Amino acid sequence: MTLKRGKKSAEPEKPSKPASSGAATKKPVPKKPVTKKDSASTTKKAVKEKVASQKVGVAQAAPKTKAPPKAAARPRKSTGKPGADGQNPFRTTMRRSRAPEPATMVIFGVTGDLSRRKLLPAIFGLWQDGLLGSAFNIVGVGRQEMTDEGFKDYAIKALQESKETDAIQPGSLEKFRDLLYYEFGEFGGDEVYELVGKELDRAEEAHGGRKNALFYLSTPPSLFEPISNGLGRLGLSDQSEGWRRLVIEKPFGRDLESARELNAAIHDTWDESQVYRIDHYLGKETVQNLMAIRFGNAIFEPLWNRGYVDHVQITASEDLGLEGRAGYYEEAGIVRDMLQNHLMQLFALTAMEAPAAFDADAIRDEKTKVLRAVKPIPLGRVKEVAVRGQYGAGSMDGVKVPGYQEEPGVKEGSRTATYVAVKLEIDNWRWQGVPFFLRTGKRLPKKVTEIAVVFKRAPLGIFPGGLERNVLAFRIQPDEGVSLKFSSKSPGQEMVLREVVMDFRYDAFGAQLESPYSRLLLDALIGDATLFPREDEVDHAWQIVSGILEAWDVRPGKGQTPDFPNYAAGTWGPEEAETLIGEGRRWRRL
Repeated sequence: MTLKRGKKSAEPEKPSKPASSGAATKKPVPKKPVTKKDSASTTKKAVKEKVASQKVGVAQAAPKTKAPPKAAARPRKSTGKPGADGQNPFRTTMRRSRAPEPATMVIFGVTGDLSRRKLLPAIFGLWQDGLLGSAFNIVGVGRQEMTDEGFKDYAIKALQESKETDAIQPGSLEKFRDLLYYEFGEFGGDEVYELVGKELDRAEEAHGGRKNALFYLSTPPSLFEPISNGLGRLGLSDQSEGWRRLVIEKPFGRDLESARELNAAIHDTWDESQVYRIDHYLGKETVQNLMAIRFGNAIFEPLWNRGYVDHVQITASEDLGLEGRAGYYEEAGIVRDMLQNHLMQLFALTAMEAPAAFDADAIRDEKTKVLRAVKPIPLGRVKEVAVRGQYGAGSMDGVKVPGYQEEPGVKEGSRTATYVAVKLEIDNWRWQGVPFFLRTGKRLPKKVTEIAVVFKRAPLGIFPGGLERNVLAFRIQPDEGVSLKFSSKSPGQEMVLREVVMDFRYDAFGAQLESPYSRLLLDALIGDATLFPREDEVDHAWQIVSGILEAWDVRPGKGQTPDFPNYAAGTWGPEEAETLIGEGRRWRRL
């Protein structure tokens, strides 16, 4: 969708005229004898024309009368694709109320996979939709030697090949190309930051005296501290000439201690209000809808507690293997890659209390309270509340795939976990006695992320066959939406109950969902930190996860080390995970 097309489609459509109406007054009409029937018809026609002429006369007497309201309120046909008819209610709203100031976005690690697949398409989509304004440019910074022209070619090719790129409008790529610049250098010295400073000076002239800058660290975690310190050392975190913000990708630290050290190093030169720790899961529409549905409707919140909820399942499964990321994954593993950030954020959002206001501090305060209230997991009890696994060879959709240890780049005999399931309990009034089960893994049967609130069974036993539990499920990917499963009488003579599902999908709005990176980048440019975890959130999440990691990696203990691999690719994880959820419950088959 473009601004131009959006404006055009917003105009009320003019009523079309019959093709023959004008021609009938010009062509000579042969005379014919007038019959009695014709006379009556002519009389009726004359009366209609007289009435019409009187209406026209009223309209003519009041030339300032507005267009007929019926035409103005004409419903717009939607194809469900933004840009197809110029209507995207989400982006239209964003355009009206969310406009960033002129700024420069500096991407460190711009030649990396994340930048090519996600960041550049997301920025291009925002720019093409007119959400970034004309005074915006991008400076890519990398350790790959490249000229400005070489970077422009690289970026344009990435946009043309990306599945994330919106429909490209004629001439857009050429104009976007003009916004791109590149600086080459090593991140440990000062030279590259001096070059970045000169780029901001150049932007200052183009942007009318403002040096607003968003620095995005799309680099390996080991470079977070050198880059943030380098920027601060050269004075690029100083906000006296314009705002400066720092966006940091995951994982934020390897454990609690390293996360605290990284926070301390960043805060040497950056204020917490300038730091945006990005978790792209929080940019997904359904994650935000979790709050909207729960707190915006009277029928859900009263049931959202230990009185009605049996347990909660949060699943993030991936069908892919390493996809060439062995170097990163061998260091991170599934716990640091998924559990510590994505799943802990979904968990906190699901369990938090209603915020006092819909703003960044109020929402992050409530999420932090949940993380603080999680019951500590003693080292000796980790095996009772957590299960880990590593996939072996198996098949995906009928195709044989190798095990983790056969993947390129994986160390022989690797002990890196590719699956984890944990049981968390919250020690507060609302959730006392309600377990939260979190699981995530690679090479599981399908790619799906879901939050499922499983309710207790109805207390009545009057129906034959028993009752199933109601489930309110938030589908986060790939098919975003919300569904409610409940029991209903099956048609027929007998009272037989069956499960039925009410389903909500976003195409009901006639709009295509945005990339989460689009929303989060726009938030960061505007200065809205609501969807970015705060320092204390990260700290408390690590306190929960570090205990598990310590029990497994530092003090594994006798009998606590599983024999890897312990689940086959294409299955739902190790058998121990079924024992973990136990107690008359079962994992949802997604």
